[in-house]
Amino acid sequence: MTDKTDYRATLNLPDTPFPMRGDLPKREPGWVKEWEDQGLYKRLREARCGRQKFILHDGPPYANGQIHMGHAVNKILKDMIVKSRQLKGLDAAYIPGWDCHGLPIENAIEKKYGRNLPRDEMQAKSRAFATEQIGIQMGDFKRLGVLGDWDHPYKTMDFTNESLEIRAFKRVMERGFVYRGLKPVYWCFDCGSSLAEFEIEYADKKSQTLDVGFKANDPAKVAAAFGAPAAGSDIFAVIWTTTAWTIPANQALNLNPEIVYALVDTPRGRLIVAESLVEKCLARYKLPGQVLATTPGKNLGGLEFQHPLYDADAGFRRLSPVYLADYATAEDGTGIVHSSPAYGLDDFNSCVAHGMRYDDILNPVQGNGAYAPDFALFGGENIWKAVPHIIDTLDKAGRLFATEAIVHSYPHCWRHKTPVIYRAAAQWFIRMDEGEGVFTKDKAPDTLRNMALKAIEDTSFFPENGKARLRDMIAGRPDWCISRQRSWGVPLPLFLHKDSGELHPKTPEILDVAADIVLAGGIEAWSKASTEEILAKVGAAADAPNYTKSQDILEVWFDSGTTHTTVLKGSHKGAAHENGPEADLYLEGHDQHRGWFHSSLLTACAMYGRAPYRGLLTHGFTVDSQGRKMSKSLGNGVDPQETSKKLGAEIIRLWVAASDYSGDIAGDDKILARVVDAYRRIRNTLRFLLANVSDFDPAKDAVPRAEMLEIDRYALARAAEFQAEVLAHYEVYEFHPVVAKLQVYCSEDLGAFYLDVLKDRLYTTAPKSLARRSAQTALWNITHAMLRWMAPFLSFTAEEAWKVFGHSPSIFLEEYAEIGGPDAALLAKWNRIRAVRDLANKEIEALRATGRVGSSLQANLVITAPPEDHALLASLGEDLKFIFIASAVKLQAGNELAVEAHPSTQAKCDRCWHWRSDVGVDPEHPAICGRCVSNLFGAGEPREHA
Repeated sequence: MTDKTDYRATLNLPDTPFPMRGDLPKREPGWVKEWEDQGLYKRLREARCGRQKFILHDGPPYANGQIHMGHAVNKILKDMIVKSRQLKGLDAAYIPGWDCHGLPIENAIEKKYGRNLPRDEMQAKSRAFATEQIGIQMGDFKRLGVLGDWDHPYKTMDFTNESLEIRAFKRVMERGFVYRGLKPVYWCFDCGSSLAEFEIEYADKKSQTLDVGFKANDPAKVAAAFGAPAAGSDIFAVIWTTTAWTIPANQALNLNPEIVYALVDTPRGRLIVAESLVEKCLARYKLPGQVLATTPGKNLGGLEFQHPLYDADAGFRRLSPVYLADYATAEDGTGIVHSSPAYGLDDFNSCVAHGMRYDDILNPVQGNGAYAPDFALFGGENIWKAVPHIIDTLDKAGRLFATEAIVHSYPHCWRHKTPVIYRAAAQWFIRMDEGEGVFTKDKAPDTLRNMALKAIEDTSFFPENGKARLRDMIAGRPDWCISRQRSWGVPLPLFLHKDSGELHPKTPEILDVAADIVLAGGIEAWSKASTEEILAKVGAAADAPNYTKSQDILEVWFDSGTTHTTVLKGSHKGAAHENGPEADLYLEGHDQHRGWFHSSLLTACAMYGRAPYRGLLTHGFTVDSQGRKMSKSLGNGVDPQETSKKLGAEIIRLWVAASDYSGDIAGDDKILARVVDAYRRIRNTLRFLLANVSDFDPAKDAVPRAEMLEIDRYALARAAEFQAEVLAHYEVYEFHPVVAKLQVYCSEDLGAFYLDVLKDRLYTTAPKSLARRSAQTALWNITHAMLRWMAPFLSFTAEEAWKVFGHSPSIFLEEYAEIGGPDAALLAKWNRIRAVRDLANKEIEALRATGRVGSSLQANLVITAPPEDHALLASLGEDLKFIFIASAVKLQAGNELAVEAHPSTQAKCDRCWHWRSDVGVDPEHPAICGRCVSNLFGAGEPREHA
């Protein structure tokens, strides 16, 4: 060699086929295909066969339309949890599923083929449509790197699941919870069907308020109740309402027995309103007035008032009696509530409690939102459009005291975003409280509400505030209306007597027959089967002329709400715990406290007396950087398909993992750009690790822990400490702290410290020296651990790296690495050394800023240290300079810690770039230092600590 030798060629420079650029959009589809071709999911199940199970039950997305970013967030979160449990060594099955029945699909079919399709044709077209939609969505979910049993997903429209759902309904009936009743239920005119509480959301609606007078039928009797003179003007009980369309169906007035009411003399007659509201009411009516007398509401019960349109049309010539009810309040309005029992739950309950028969309840509003054609004055009119007509008619009749427009919160259909009403209809219900059910065989020991509330107490919530939310919903919810008047859904296979309306006495046997028919041919087979055919199967063919086959279906929330038994105990029996709750975890958006979590809880409690899950995890909605919910109308959404094509699905995964999902999850192009930067930093660290162990064979080259250099042992102790933190976060389904800490670990623990210190030893010592092999042993173990830490969220990258680094077919077949435990004393020692090093780096940077040195190796350090620090630093001996990446370090005792940095006056070694006095000590190699000569041609420099 000469002084012109290229000493770079003598260095152990890193090398790896793992590329610096991820090129994710191009490479990821290849991994998806490889996982599918190699049957990776099946291998995962085989690898964990017999291990403890972990069951995350998939809340089914609806089989309609392309997935959006909310779907992506949901599926990626589930995938990360399942993979983290799989790496823990658990048998973590994941059965993806789809909700297939229901109105949105019927709407799609009606838009394409028109309304009023025959039932069997609607069902056939709906099934084909759902199948097509599932295929599209499945491809998108796979593209996101989600591993699951895609060859055997569950679909609520599978014959097995449809059949088992009927059996689940039978079980709920046997436990005493099912009954048929006339009650006001939420009704959507666009759906043409009743809705459950789960299907309601609240939004602002503009309404016209009305103050309407009901004229006393016997004014003398009313005056006497107040202890006032009988003579005088007419008396009016004045009500206030925001639902003008309900006035024509009024049948009663409700007053609170404890509220004091006033009889007020005005130019328009004597008015009855709550005493505390007299001033506000008179101001609203623009009337002067004087209180003549007061009395508690309990003295007014039973009085009768004329319908406000009594004189306008003979169809309204009826009286409205006063009923006493606590729900009338004096908070606003007049303190008097008008009651149309068909259109309000409190009104209904009050009227029925006071003896009104079901047959006497007026229900003129039809399912399409119009009054019945023969209804007086307003027949055939849409109720919303009829409001001006109603107001005008009341005004002309002299019964309108005030009206004004307001904007208020009002229930809307979850699907159509249109206002709904309460409407009385004969429906099938699941009872929440005490009461009799039909065909009870094995009565539950407690009410459904009580069992559900207890089950909530036995459930873990992530985040914890979900518990109060679900508990409050269960505590206050009414009975669950489970019947729908549609075609595409699991039938309520019941037969009602044409005269009495009673169920056929062989209903339990009919339910079993229905389940068998559906199992063989789906719900279509049940629809096609005649009453005669079905009743003949239970030996009751002669009853056919007297019974009507129900056309109702079970609402779609009962479909998904019973998947804990139809799927986990039926179509996919291996994916459930044998005892106790079927699933460890249900995971959905926080809106599912009123949806799937809710319906699943009620059905499981009704069937088994407990929740179907051990834990509930909720995530927020996807929003833009301004906090607005992503939506097509705002044009502020981030499309998962386009993002995958542009940046890669891995970036979506990292974005989800890095977000605190307990709140809303913000995303836009700028946020994703920052995620890309974070990804690059992690990938670059991983590439350095892989490159520096490319010639390392652990079977031959690994150094026993006791013989490793001290800093290498520290690096492993720090990795073990970090792994404990990671696994603790994974245990409680936390990912964003892992991502944040992993970035810090890569940049500070590794990049800015350990790897920075290590480069000299890795590159300059002899390839097979103890010094280098010790470092590689640490790096090899850290790489093993890191690939597993990141695999749940950076799945594509971890798998790509594993192909370079590992030996098994997939990183997901592995378990978390065994890297020993944290060494508290070693960690404490080196944490202090790092703190001193940080101080030294500041001094070197200050010197570099003056231009007096280039790299830190050109600096010499003088460290003055108090006794404890002095002993700590002195223990590193000659290796101290490698820790500080300086060419020389002088250590001296003092009272306080201080560091000085000076430019070296020595020559620079062409090979290791240290500035040393022994450069050229070997005349045959004048450009390099003595340590490099030893490392190249001699025994190698001794290293003990770093």
